Amino acid sequence: MEMEKFEVIIVGGSYSGLAAAMALGRSRRKVLVVDSGLPCNRFTPHSQNFLTWDGAAPAEIAAIAKSQVQKYPTIHFLDDLVVSTRKATTFFEVQTAYGKTFSTEVVVLATGIKDLFPEVEGFADCWGKSVIHCPYCHGYEFRDQKTAIWVRPGHGLHLAPLVRNLTEDLTLLTNDEVHFDAAEQELLAGNGIAIIDDRITRFIHQDGQLNSVCFENGREIDFKAVYAGLPFEQHSSLAADLGCEFTDTGHIQTDPFFKTSVEGLYACGDNVNPMRSVANSVSSGTTVGAGINRELAMQTFNKRRTD
Repeated sequence: MEMEKFEVIIVGGSYSGLAAAMALGRSRRKVLVVDSGLPCNRFTPHSQNFLTWDGAAPAEIAAIAKSQVQKYPTIHFLDDLVVSTRKATTFFEVQTAYGKTFSTEVVVLATGIKDLFPEVEGFADCWGKSVIHCPYCHGYEFRDQKTAIWVRPGHGLHLAPLVRNLTEDLTLLTNDEVHFDAAEQELLAGNGIAIIDDRITRFIHQDGQLNSVCFENGREIDFKAVYAGLPFEQHSSLAADLGCEFTDTGHIQTDPFFKTSVEGLYACGDNVNPMRSVANSVSSGTTVGAGINRELAMQTFNKRRTD
């Protein structure tokens, strides 16, 4: 049986995928959006720092975005999971978990990333609510409150100046994994920032709202928020399976127009950029959609000239 053909298949239907679909739909491209329904920000109740939607629920933003994209008749949606993508000479063959197979000229990976939670009691329950990753996304809501940063090895003082700008009551938690030199300790002390090296054992909370952090030595200290920059992995193995190049941080390597190292394959959203925000995802998706449309339009335009 012949495979159904699309000009573009977008893997992932959250913010970046929907933004790419809208740009392509408005250019009358035949597009399939395949989405498994597991956006990375599903843990957080509110999305901040996105113009016109500041403080809205992420699911609400996505639902309205999808309803607007669905108005374009050339955009099709499928609730499914892409499990493999094979690159042929002039097209991609895309297979899903429910056994569907499609062909397409272009694939967009809007697949996001997967945060790797530490095995600490209460951490997962607080993630996205009072254990947070970004001062731009959540910091204002915890301004002037007692705050900690769980410092990751190799990241040192990256967040400290940003969070110190939001609160005077700041502590760094090293979990006995990060050690500051004398100059760094002096700099932190000069800014009134304490350091706790004890290992973290538990987050005490009420419905995800942090009350205190417990340590291996028996101490329990009250905090209202903890920043935690987590390690992550790609939410999908498709980029690796297709032979994409990756950055040192583990993101998919792209050019400024979000082309990957594989011809015909694009990526956008959190899987390519450490600046994790709805606004950034929408921006990258719109850029991808416009770039793909231009590529396809130029191919058709030049072909007509030579025919």
